[in-house]
Amino acid sequence: MIEVSDAACKGLDAYFDGKDKEPIRVCLTPGGCSGPRLGLALDGPGDADEVFVEKEYVFCINKELLGVLKSVKLDFSDQGFSIESEEAFGGGGGGCAGCQSGCSQDA
Repeated sequence: MIEVSDAACKGLDAYFDGKDKEPIRVCLTPGGCSGPRLGLALDGPGDADEVFVEKEYVFCINKELLGVLKSVKLDFSDQGFSIESEEAFGGGGGGCAGCQSGCSQDA
């Protein structure tokens, strides 16, 4: 299930103003030391996807990913789009030099 807030709908309306409304994929994107995070991409659905129509927009998400996440909520603020899921996922603290992971490169 994908829930789209009114603010997210307004953000999408602004983005697609003067353009054709293309399908939007909810997907995992690289997140550096924090692990993968949810992102959005313009992409049509495939055989392995679940498709939802919310507030006149078509969303697709891989069925396996949706099985892990359970549900997805899309919102929008002055910081941009945010995507949250019912279930936590991803990793964290991978130990790269640029993050505060508690490890030292000098060891």
